[in-house]
Amino acid sequence: MKKLIKTQKKKLKIFNPKLKEECGIFGISNAKDASALTALGLHALQHRGQEGCGIVTFDGKQYFSEKRFGLVGDNFNKEKILKKLQGDYAIGHNRYSTTGENTLRNIQPFFADTNAGGIGVAHNGNLTNSIFLRKKLVEEGAIFYTTSDTETIVQLIAKSKRTKTIDKIVDAIFQIQGGYALVMLTQRSLIGVRDPFGIRPLVIGKLKNSYVLASETCALDIIGAKFIREVENGEIVLIENDKLESIKPFPKKKVRPCVFEYIYFARPDSILDGKTAYEHRKSLGAELAKENDIDADIIVPVPDSGNAAALGFAQHLGMNFELGLVRNHYVGRTFIEPSQKIRSLGVKLKLNANQSAIKNKKIILIDDSLVRGTTSYKIVKMLYDAGAKEVHVKIACPEIKYPDFYGVDTPTKKELLAANKTNDEICEYIGAKSLKFLSIDGMYRAIGFEKRNESYPQLTDHYFTGDYPVKPIDELGDNKITQLSLLSTASNN
Repeated sequence: MKKLIKTQKKKLKIFNPKLKEECGIFGISNAKDASALTALGLHALQHRGQEGCGIVTFDGKQYFSEKRFGLVGDNFNKEKILKKLQGDYAIGHNRYSTTGENTLRNIQPFFADTNAGGIGVAHNGNLTNSIFLRKKLVEEGAIFYTTSDTETIVQLIAKSKRTKTIDKIVDAIFQIQGGYALVMLTQRSLIGVRDPFGIRPLVIGKLKNSYVLASETCALDIIGAKFIREVENGEIVLIENDKLESIKPFPKKKVRPCVFEYIYFARPDSILDGKTAYEHRKSLGAELAKENDIDADIIVPVPDSGNAAALGFAQHLGMNFELGLVRNHYVGRTFIEPSQKIRSLGVKLKLNANQSAIKNKKIILIDDSLVRGTTSYKIVKMLYDAGAKEVHVKIACPEIKYPDFYGVDTPTKKELLAANKTNDEICEYIGAKSLKFLSIDGMYRAIGFEKRNESYPQLTDHYFTGDYPVKPIDELGDNKITQLSLLSTASNN
């Protein structure tokens, strides 16, 4: 158990210049080419996870499963592979590991046989009490095959004494805590689940008589499915015989979706609360412009993460928008592994200064977020080296001061720059002339709220405020688990 905890926490310390979303999930019912449509859906969700991908199908008699390391397009691109995945029902998963090792056995969807029949599970998010639950299950005789917290859900379903599969699922989700979205495949049924606060996203679409479940609407677009609605927070959707049944077993709560879906994670063309993520990000830039106090010659985005915010900023102030940085889209992880000399090139492998646009210019450089600051430092230096007169950095979200426990790969608090330095110290660290973060209320206005409701925030915004809607039980150690479990239960009712 100590080794498991060490492995899970170690994943939070792997260097990432950006926050990383854990996974993308997809499911489809009663579709002739279910495996191919699932592969296409996962391809559209590739930005949510690149370490591994998998598909599970059911043909009315048996289940079929294929799992691979790497990208969807590199693995599910041949007819002979998709033909192995027989059946009209399918679920799929893209993995970015925050909990558990990056091994083939940890790639989802997971599958298990229960006394009510087989079940496949694909999970986006993170359980905040998975270590506590796993320890309890192991003490009761359970044997775990993976180090992923998702297997805890599978074990709870299999262990349930209920007769019907849907009742087993309800039994299991009442025991888990955290931010999660699930798609499940049983015999002739597709099931979707979203956590009680709606932290992790899940949407419903329809393609002729087939229902589709996916992390984002862009996965519906690629297969020509119509967006119906989001799965509500705390809702279970059961799809059987071409009909959708809504089950709401939890006490009613106000939805609190993850704010970083709006800022960074969702693909720009995906719809969030009736608007595309692109529109939300332009609004974030416009709000940042309203708080601007710097005169400059041009607005330059950090591609691609800062593009929409920078455009919104420039349009609001009527300033010139320039591509002062050019991104190389063809750099993969394997390319930068071979030697320290190659790794030392760092950000230059992905970005290069466009000297013709920035030389002798006062620049406002815009990005969506600032985590550790190492990449920002390199970009600012690159711009100065290319002849920029001044570089003023603007960030289209507030300061990230707290880590995440709901499925986003963040550094620990001691590695988050804004948690340990003042604004002036951060500015000096990255080498900028000035530095400005978007205010909390500015962020809320951009997303469609008048301001942040201090008594009950409209979004899961703990990255900036430390206000965790679900208490991170596993992070406190065994001696505090019982006490905080009671606290969490009380606060969630």
